[in-house]
Amino acid sequence: MFYVSQYSERHYLFGPNGVIPHDDFIRQINDTGTFSLYAWSALPTWSEIVFHAGALAALAVMLGVGGRVGLAVHWVFLWSVYQRQIAIIDGGDNLAYIVIPMLLTRCYDRFSFPTGAARRLTRRIPGSIKTLSTPLHNLGVLAIAVQICLVYMVSGLFKVQGDVWQDGTALFYILRVPEFTLPGVSELVYGNDLLVYLGTYISVLFQIYFPMGILVPRLRPWAALASIGFHLSIAVLMGLTSFALTMVACDLIFLSGAIDKALALARRTSERTTRRDTWDDRVQPGAKGPRPIAQPEPATRQESEAPA
Repeated sequence: MFYVSQYSERHYLFGPNGVIPHDDFIRQINDTGTFSLYAWSALPTWSEIVFHAGALAALAVMLGVGGRVGLAVHWVFLWSVYQRQIAIIDGGDNLAYIVIPMLLTRCYDRFSFPTGAARRLTRRIPGSIKTLSTPLHNLGVLAIAVQICLVYMVSGLFKVQGDVWQDGTALFYILRVPEFTLPGVSELVYGNDLLVYLGTYISVLFQIYFPMGILVPRLRPWAALASIGFHLSIAVLMGLTSFALTMVACDLIFLSGAIDKALALARRTSERTTRRDTWDDRVQPGAKGPRPIAQPEPATRQESEAPA
């Protein structure tokens, strides 16, 4: 989504002759001690190649192609494009940095398009290395869960220190900022005192107590669903689409068990429907059941008295 949203402005934002000239960008990279593929050459063609290669890598990750190697390649391109233009990244882009433990997880076991090359490569992996797959997966999921809980708790604790959050008016000021305003809707929200108070206090309480909801297994799916609804509302009302979708994607790890149960239920329902349709095909049209087996007609009296 980041590549698509910035595609028309890629020359201005990421090109060597754009808003940040290549020489200034090199000095910035040297000062921060980081790296970027865009720093390897000052040719406009090179920036075009890196940008489009990064877009293809992101598409492959979205489709589930490439496994952990593809995810690592995508992260390198994503880091490079963020370092090329750090002024336009938001909270969602920053969050992409801290979910590096996703590289450890088996995140492509579901909803992916496996390729023949990937299967052949998997068969060549030694068994001793394959045994580490489950522990690494659990470690990666735990690391991501801890990161998400820290994001919520730290954000909530910082909010309670602000006066506008304490008196319940923060939402009023936020929705009046032009960058975070949805015309025709924001006015209805910040014009209602009750909605402003509820939205402000519920946001703080939810973020502070979200980790506690995650720790309780029975509350975990509901906490995750509440978080998804919370961030979808942020995407609609405030326009922070990238941040909201990144948080929703991270929240889905708390619903993995519920999703597996839902998929299993859908699979069983589909199998029962298929069996029912197969059985109905064997029944006569308009009949309520299978065709009865024909019984022999009883013999008449004359036939029964006839000599053998």
